[in-house]
Amino acid sequence: MTLDRQDGRSLRSAFLGVAAAQPAALALALAGREITYGELAARARAWAGHLVEQLGRPAARIGVLGHRSEVAYTGVLAALCAGAAFVPLNPTFPIERTRAMLEAAEVDALIVDAGAASQLGEILAGGRGPRIVALPASDDVPALGDDHVVLGTRALEAASRTAPLPPVTPDDVAYLLFTSGSTGRPKGVPVTHGNVLAFLDYVAERYEIDARDRFSQTFDQTFDLSVFDLFLPWSHGASVHAFRPIDLLAPARVVARQELTVWFSVPSIPALMTKKGFLRPGIMPTLRWSLFCGEPLPQPIAEAWQAAAPSSIVENLYGPTELTIACLQHRWSPETSPALCHNGLVPIGRPYAGLTAAVVGEDGRAVAAGGAGELWVSGPQTVPGYWRDPDTTAARFVSGESLGAPERRFYRTGDRVQRQASGDYVYLGRVDNQVKVLGYRVELGDVEAALRACRGVVDAIAVPWPVEPSGAAQGLVGFVAGHGLEAAEVLASVRAALPDYMVPREIRVLPELPLNANGKLDRRALAERLATPAGSVVSTGS
Repeated sequence: MTLDRQDGRSLRSAFLGVAAAQPAALALALAGREITYGELAARARAWAGHLVEQLGRPAARIGVLGHRSEVAYTGVLAALCAGAAFVPLNPTFPIERTRAMLEAAEVDALIVDAGAASQLGEILAGGRGPRIVALPASDDVPALGDDHVVLGTRALEAASRTAPLPPVTPDDVAYLLFTSGSTGRPKGVPVTHGNVLAFLDYVAERYEIDARDRFSQTFDQTFDLSVFDLFLPWSHGASVHAFRPIDLLAPARVVARQELTVWFSVPSIPALMTKKGFLRPGIMPTLRWSLFCGEPLPQPIAEAWQAAAPSSIVENLYGPTELTIACLQHRWSPETSPALCHNGLVPIGRPYAGLTAAVVGEDGRAVAAGGAGELWVSGPQTVPGYWRDPDTTAARFVSGESLGAPERRFYRTGDRVQRQASGDYVYLGRVDNQVKVLGYRVELGDVEAALRACRGVVDAIAVPWPVEPSGAAQGLVGFVAGHGLEAAEVLASVRAALPDYMVPREIRVLPELPLNANGKLDRRALAERLATPAGSVVSTGS
């Protein structure tokens, strides 16, 4: 194995080190198949070698179009072995969105699994996209015209598995993810090897990871939290156990069957388990860590999960993609955490070692102790900026001069927080989720907390509606899901807890609230749903 130059470390190096030392160890369990480190490394290096040979140079970026498949997992390693950043693409996304991300990323090659192969003709129509397309799971390659070279199974498997690896440095991009921007246009976030290694080093020590651990893999690869799922275990010889979408409906069975020790997911999964009666005390005894991230963690969900996995330590993690996976954490304590919860939500906790956090007012200065404001974070996990977007980069990645730290570069998260006397930060909502209703400023998080406090409610979202051209709203609509809910009862409960101007004009009870591709509650989808009747509706008549 050729080491990377400089400090000898990159996102791929620890995995390859484990593969060289323990080739027979289990790396990935997927759909009943068990794949060893040796198998995974050999295949990734073969694909990488052939792609580099076809290009005649190290790749800069390689797209991986697949969904929870062996090709998708191997593809990210192949991209890294080719000296490239991997660009995960999801075949369940609209083709126009996939094409836009491919073109924005300017990828050199595209690795595609069998389930996504049928999309290639449309995605690459008119000579768009990369010249080289790899279909590792098939030799029945489609005809894509003279603009593209298509590589099938035989060509890729016959390639050298010992070719030297193109070097990478800590400042090189390890992966390029696209998030949903406020304009609806995908926004690229390039994360360097140095960024992700700073994160992995911290969490590996905090969670005392070793080769005996068995990790859940619940996140789609277009969600940056999947990097935790894959590369934390792969850096320490542990195993990754991929969940199929159907497994996530009742994941405790898989946890028990696979004897998992580390769980990581969005809170929506245990919320769904609670709603269906699947989250019962003591059903996941093998877990030693239970981690949640991606959206606020309700206190009842933390309590129910702790009871279901009594031997595990529950932590709530917080972090936008721009700060590399997660940057704050709160360790749940049944004795002390309930008193720290705000609006029924578990605190997002304290910054990781090496990171600096500040609560900042609209004037760009730190607020007084205990005040609310926007969370700014600085440190080695801060990404370089947005992909090919200097204006947005300049607006969101700013100097700490106004905070008395001109040498630091802060990322403005857009999240409103408050620092408690304990040192823990609590999440108040998005800066842009503070809306004006009938002239009053309203925090949607406060309304949602009142909705969640209603008997039987598991999930709740408040949406401003209708919204005037000025951005002000004439009222709110509350969407709820849970057990045996009656809209009128929910409305009566909320009216007893909130002032009139904060009470939703309508309550809509849905079987379940929609989730986006990353498993988060989809506020935008609910706003679109307001154009058509859904669920049972009660109006306040105001």
